[in-house]
Amino acid sequence: MKHAERIAILDFGSQTTQLIARRLRDKGFYCEILPFNVNEELLFTPETKGIILSGGPASVHEKDSPHPNPALWSGRLPILGICYGMHLIGQHFGSPAVPGKQGEFGRAAILLQSDEAMWNGLGDRMDVWMSHGDHIEHVTEPLNQIAGSDVGLVAAIAHSEQPVFGVQFHPEVSHTTRGGELLRNFAANVCGCRGDWTMESFVELATREIRATVGNRKVLCAVSGGVDSTVTAVLLGRAIGEQLISLHVDTGLGRKEERQEIEKLLAKQEHIRLQVVDASDEFFRNLSGVTDPEQKRKIIGRTFIDVFQREAARVEGVQFLAQGTLYPDVIESVSVRGPSATIKSHHNVGGLPDTLRLTLIEPLRELFKDEVRAVGRLLGLPDAILMRHPFPGPGLAVRVLGEVTRERCDLLRRADAIFMEELVRSGWYSRTRQAFVVLLPVKAVGVMGDHRTYENVCVLRAVDTDDFMTADFTRLPYDVLARAANRIANEVRGINRVAYDITSKPPATVEWE
Repeated sequence: MKHAERIAILDFGSQTTQLIARRLRDKGFYCEILPFNVNEELLFTPETKGIILSGGPASVHEKDSPHPNPALWSGRLPILGICYGMHLIGQHFGSPAVPGKQGEFGRAAILLQSDEAMWNGLGDRMDVWMSHGDHIEHVTEPLNQIAGSDVGLVAAIAHSEQPVFGVQFHPEVSHTTRGGELLRNFAANVCGCRGDWTMESFVELATREIRATVGNRKVLCAVSGGVDSTVTAVLLGRAIGEQLISLHVDTGLGRKEERQEIEKLLAKQEHIRLQVVDASDEFFRNLSGVTDPEQKRKIIGRTFIDVFQREAARVEGVQFLAQGTLYPDVIESVSVRGPSATIKSHHNVGGLPDTLRLTLIEPLRELFKDEVRAVGRLLGLPDAILMRHPFPGPGLAVRVLGEVTRERCDLLRRADAIFMEELVRSGWYSRTRQAFVVLLPVKAVGVMGDHRTYENVCVLRAVDTDDFMTADFTRLPYDVLARAANRIANEVRGINRVAYDITSKPPATVEWE
């Protein structure tokens, strides 16, 4: 999608690269994340106003450490280097980083020594978040030291003649006070961006792009009932009207009464024209005997597309498949931006077969979840849809650990429904970002009355997060957990033990598979 102006973020593998984009977008500046070695043509586009070099796990001293296209140093655009990005700047301009005998990790304080436009309004002291081993020991011309940390290390640098800056800390993380203001200063004061990118502008641009791409052809949209696919469908409906056919595939892997809820929620939405196909037998047949989570995701992806291709063949003129793929889906699936690690495949991204005969349309692909909700509100969707907790594309298949069967899914559905009821009743559903139940592939001994039981174990999971790139477990009250666990053990025949997952992301992921 083309915008009047953008900040290009080169990804050198930092796990917080996406947060740089989030902070800039929150301030109204459109940005795109590009591979660290992107070619000159894609980097220096007419709309690009500045470049940010992300952090990363490598050291500039390593033999195969990532380096940008040499054209970056041509002086055509302002540059801000963060951590590893700052080390690249230092290396190029004669102030190389050295291996750290004394690293800095976690909270730190820095003293600023400049009131230039880049540092305007930040004061002379900032609390920041450090995470580095290497550091620049001696700063020489044409670079100048702008800030030092409380342990005496170089914390920020600036070029004496060019708009090139480096910071050793991470302004994108919430632990850095006024980090968002620093990024805003770079975008506005240094790069001259207006900062007028909003969700309203996104809707208008996306609408025009969809119309230009689709023309007078038809689009088949996958609608799961979740926030992402529903917003995708409504946005497409606004753009192309009667050319849209929306389809819900009942995979048998949805939540309790999922199909009925979807039909009720979407019945009044203009241009949705929902059609439903029951393909549950096919999904369970293809998943029979499969326990590896990556295999599950790829099988579900292939089956999902197979069903869509069959349905598309029944509608004359359909040439496009629309999906509600989001940015975190892409980042966790394949390392398409920089040298970051692949975490897991998303069924929308990593499981598509080469034989796909429909062209993909993913209008939300560059958005985060909160941005999608904002788009949904602009399109008039109710909170009953927008505030629904996220649900994985592969559904219960990645919450039923081990082999996926209809019986085990039914068991999990009942337990999950009870947990959701207790969260809603206690007011905690709206206070946590995602909650669900996982069914483990193990059994435990229990007792009911005077009888020994040997039944399944389930785990409750609830997390707090701003962006799903990191997450912490929700501190649910014991009485809420106790009521949910007691009801599950008593009402769901086949589960006799309930646990609560208190692992953060990282080291875990939000979902178990």
